[in-house]
Amino acid sequence: MPKHRLAFSKADTAKYISHLDLMRTFQRAFLRAGLPIKHTEGFNPHAFVSIPLPLSVGYSSACEVLECELLGEVDRDTVPARMTAALPAGITVHRCYEAARPVKELCWVNYIVTLEYEAGAPFGAERAIQELLARASLVVAKRSKKAKSGQTEVDLIPLIARSTVEERRDTIGLDLVIRAQNPGLNPELVVSAIRSECPDMAPDFVSFHRRAVLDGDFQPWE
Repeated sequence: MPKHRLAFSKADTAKYISHLDLMRTFQRAFLRAGLPIKHTEGFNPHAFVSIPLPLSVGYSSACEVLECELLGEVDRDTVPARMTAALPAGITVHRCYEAARPVKELCWVNYIVTLEYEAGAPFGAERAIQELLARASLVVAKRSKKAKSGQTEVDLIPLIARSTVEERRDTIGLDLVIRAQNPGLNPELVVSAIRSECPDMAPDFVSFHRRAVLDGDFQPWE
């Protein structure tokens, strides 16, 4: 049987559903929607579903992908509506299709990061952040389970393919295309670098939105 993928979005309060809870939610949704999918074998079988690039709690997304294996004769065109009706508000399935490209070809992710300031964006913030992301090197510390100290250093610049900074009245918008995997870059490290290197530009609040997942040629991966 071919492997299938569901393209879905995650917004509003649904963005606070953790990865493990999201997996359980989808497993129950398949049952409610009356869609049989492949299960593992053994005494405690569970639905065979996976999400190639788990989303952090609190992030919204327009481009999530779930992998599964539908069984029997199922009209794939009916799957999005059936699944959306069985899922919590904020999770919308847009498409069901046969998986063709391997996950290893998922190379880049486009994030929109919004930096919010209660008193308005600081003077010169746009330019300062642009100059920060234009550096030849930008090394920050991050947590690591492998390092004895519990932390390791990573240079962000080789992991950022594109960056655009735009100032609005009370916010700074970052349009980032960053490495997805092997190694991947968490956009929170970019914000951490801003707080560390440009403390006067540190935001009061930050929101993250995943807009697109891309292949090595910066084309949509699906």
